Amino acid sequence: MEKEILFGKTLDELKEVAAKANLPKFAAKQMADWLYKKDIDSIDQMSNLSLKAREALKKEYTFGLQSPVSQSASNDGTRKYLFKTPSNQFIETAYIPETKRNTLCVSSQVGCKMACEFCMTGRQKFHGNLTAASILNQLRSLPEWHQVSNIVYMGMGEPMDNIDEVLKSLEILTAPWGMEISPRRINVSTIGVIPNMTRFINESEAHLAISLHSPFDDERKSIMPIQKTYPIKEVIAELKKHDWSGKRRLSFEYIVFDGLNHSDRHVKELAKILNGLKYRINLIRFHQIPDSILQSSMDDQLLTFQRKLKDKGIITTIRASRGQDIDAACGLLSTKAKNQTK
Repeated sequence: MEKEILFGKTLDELKEVAAKANLPKFAAKQMADWLYKKDIDSIDQMSNLSLKAREALKKEYTFGLQSPVSQSASNDGTRKYLFKTPSNQFIETAYIPETKRNTLCVSSQVGCKMACEFCMTGRQKFHGNLTAASILNQLRSLPEWHQVSNIVYMGMGEPMDNIDEVLKSLEILTAPWGMEISPRRINVSTIGVIPNMTRFINESEAHLAISLHSPFDDERKSIMPIQKTYPIKEVIAELKKHDWSGKRRLSFEYIVFDGLNHSDRHVKELAKILNGLKYRINLIRFHQIPDSILQSSMDDQLLTFQRKLKDKGIITTIRASRGQDIDAACGLLSTKAKNQTK
C-alpha cells in the first residue's frame, strides 16, 4: 500500500499520528517543527525523535515533499514553477520578487470549473482539487521559500470551490506550530462563490480579493458564467454584512479590456454598488490568450480609468505586469506542458 504523507497535516492530525505510532504527545509538535519550519525532506532527518520512533513512522508515512518538474526565469526576476500531479496534469506557481516584498502565487485546483472567458486555466476544464499538502508544497519545495513574505491564492483554480483544503492550508500557514506567516500577508481570491466565501470570511483572517471585471449583470455574465449563479450584487450584499474597517483588506480585481469595461458608466456604477464598503480596486492589464474575443487595453485607457475612479474617492492601483516572457499569465505554462505530453 502507498504510504500516507506527513506534510500537510495539522497539529491535531499529527497528534493522531503520534498516538498511532505509540509516540508521546509532544512528538506531534516536534514533527510540526520539522515539517513547517526547517529545511529537511525526510523522516530520517527528524533528529530529536528517537531512532525507534522514526522507524515506526517510516513504516506508515513518508515526508511528502514534491519538487517542481521545471522552472522558467523572467528578465524581470519572476520565476514560474511547474508541478506534475499524480493524474499527469500540471499546476503552476509564480515567485515574484519585488523591492519590499517577495510574493508567491499558488494554485488551489487542477484546472477550473468556472470557464471565465479571459482565463486559460478554465479552458483546461476541471481535473480535481489540490490537497492542503499540494497547496503548501508549492511554497515549501522551492529554494526561495524562506524569502517569501506574501502569498496570494490567485493561481490556477477557484479557491472557494476547494474551501476545506484551502482553509486547512491557511491554518498551517498561519498557526504558531506551523509556518507562522501573518494572515495579513495572505490574500485569497474568488469570483464570488457566496456560501464558501462566507465560510472563508468567518474562519480565516486572511485578506479577500473579489474578481469583479464589470459591475453590469449582462456584461459580467458574458465573460464570467458564475454571474448566473452568484450575481455580483449578491456577492457585494454578503460582503456588506461583515466588518472591513480593521486591518483586514478587501479588494476588487478588475481586468481592463479594450472597449468593454472602462467607460464613464462603469465608473459611476462601480461607485454606486460598492458604496458602504471599505475597499480598493486593483486594475489589471489583460494579457492575450489564444483565440480570445477579448483584447488588451492601452496604457492610456488604464490611466484614464484609474484617474476617474480616484476622482470618485476610490483607492485604485494598477498592478504591474510580471513575467510576460515566460508565460506567467495563469494557465498558459501548464496548458503548454499538458499539450506536449499528449
